[in-house]
Parts: sequence; C-alpha cells; structure tokens
Amino acid sequence: MTDNRTLQVLRNIQKEMETLPGHLGMYYKDLITGFTFGVNEDEAFLAASVIKFPLYLHILEQIASGKLDPAMKLTVEEHEKMPSCGALTLFTGAVDVDIMTLCRLMIDLSDNTATNKLIRFCTIDGANAAFRRMGLEKTVLRRELFDMEAAERGLQNTVCPKEIGSLLEMLYNESYVNSEVCREAIETLKNQQIDHKLNGKLCDRVPIAHKTGEDTGLSNDVGILYAKRPFVLCFMGHDTDVYPWEDLIRRAAYDLVMAQEDE
Repeated sequence: MTDNRTLQVLRNIQKEMETLPGHLGMYYKDLITGFTFGVNEDEAFLAASVIKFPLYLHILEQIASGKLDPAMKLTVEEHEKMPSCGALTLFTGAVDVDIMTLCRLMIDLSDNTATNKLIRFCTIDGANAAFRRMGLEKTVLRRELFDMEAAERGLQNTVCPKEIGSLLEMLYNESYVNSEVCREAIETLKNQQIDHKLNGKLCDRVPIAHKTGEDTGLSNDVGILYAKRPFVLCFMGHDTDVYPWEDLIRRAAYDLVMAQEDE
C-alpha cells in the first residue's frame, strides 16, 4: 500500500492525462513499499531516445562478461554524424572514441551519432536478443535513429513504461548483472544533461537517475527519484501537445516527492 496523499496525487495525474490528446502512459512504483500505479503502463510507445537506455545496459553487460573492452575505440566518420542532440557533430572530421565514452555521450547528452555508432557495433538483432533476455517484449529496436527511409516503411523503435520501470528497479536493487554495473548505470543516469522534465520543477531537490526522449509531438522521461522513499516514475507520450504534457510531467514529479515530505 501507499499513503493517501501519494495515492491522491497519482489519481490527479491520471485525471489530467485523460484531458490531454494523444497516446499517453505512466508507471509509478514505490521501491520501498512495492506499491504500483499505472496508466497504459503495459502498452508500447514511440521510444525516441529512451531506447538508448536498454541499449546502454546491453553494452554494460557485454563489458561485465568480458566480451567487450570499454576502452576499445571506434572511429566516427564525418558522414556518420547525426543532427540534433550530442557533442560528436561539433568535432571536425573523423574522431576516435572509446566504447564507454560513446555510452556516456549517448545517455547524458543523448548523442544520436554515438547511439547509431553503438547500434551498428552491437547490431539491431544483437540488441533485441539482449532486450529479450532482460525480459522486454514491447521494447524493441527496429532501426537506427534518423533513418527516414526505415521510418517511412513504418519501422519505429518502441518502449513500454512498465518494462523500462522494471529495468530501473533492477538497477536500484543492484540485481541487473552485478552491483558494479548497476552503480555505473545509475551514476551515468544521474548525470543526465537534458533535465527539464522530471527535474523541471524539483530543481535538484532530490537526485534523479533518468533518461529522456523527445521528438515532434513526443516527450518521454523515465527515472528513479531518490525521495524519502525512492520511486520509479516513467512517463511516455506521443501524438500529443508537448507543452502541457511536459508541464504535467514536471508537476507530477514534484507533487509525488512533496507528498512524501508532507507525511
């Protein structure tokens, strides 16, 4: 169970979600009491950059098993550089980058060039096989980022609030691979630089380990909020009006943290 104040906040979030357009989902889990609450939490949503999170965990598992050297360098060629988020587009010409740096760029700066380089290295089939081993069914990598031809054919990367929430819970409990992998992942997620949603109103009141995703008409944010009782909170939405949707995400995270502080 959970306290009445938190439950009321969650019900208010659900009611407000029902007033917004598009396909919206939310998953909450109190990591101390085990109480869960969701809205369309078992459905598939367009992933945007949240797909980078399970890809990152797959690479960490490969490193932990000794199959991959984190210091191994990959060459990012000029023609491989992708627009929008990231740092690699700012480098002149080809640049050699080690695997771990590519991972941190992919998560903390949501670097699309780093992501595509890692997808090609791991392969789409290899990543999806790893996702299935993680217990993911609706979270699927179907194409590289900015592959417009594949997108026009209907190939879209998808994620599921409850599935991603379960991965975050494993990190919190240090039950994914081993404690070292979990701590590495959480520290990287805590360094997230795209920070205007879950943390937008909290303004660092509590640490948040999270990964965002955004595109036209789409906004996601998934993470662990280290409140009085830490909890997982995953928001996913597409075909929506992004401004009020992100405003709800900001207020929801704040209200859920404050509900515990006011107990």
